[in-house]
Amino acid sequence: MSLAISVTVRNAMLNAAETAIGTSPVLRIWTGSAPGIGNADSGTVLATMNLPSDWMAAASAGSKAKAGTWQDASADASGDAGHFRIYASDGTTQHIEGTVSASGGGGDLILLNGITIAAGEVIEVDVFILDV
Repeated sequence: MSLAISVTVRNAMLNAAETAIGTSPVLRIWTGSAPGIGNADSGTVLATMNLPSDWMAAASAGSKAKAGTWQDASADASGDAGHFRIYASDGTTQHIEGTVSASGGGGDLILLNGITIAAGEVIEVDVFILDV
């Protein structure tokens, strides 16, 4: 038998996660594979975004999607995106990491214009959803 959690509790967990991370977190997109939460950052930082103060929509049906525009007006470096990390507003406390892909690629975070990034270009997150 597997553990079952009601939608009400799943929604509460997701909303609590946004509250715990806080307002205006920092998103960084990196080259390479995710090193594992709690481990040192790895790869080259391709993009850095200060997320909106209210960065996630209210949880519904056990899922929580990004809110507002997640954009870096000028990419930090060139390369292929491999993973991302979301930090508290201090930019150092890690809270979430996952894979990056283009639409249809199955990543945890989907970039609007694909994973190949050129320094100075506009980078925008198309899709980011947390599920429990």
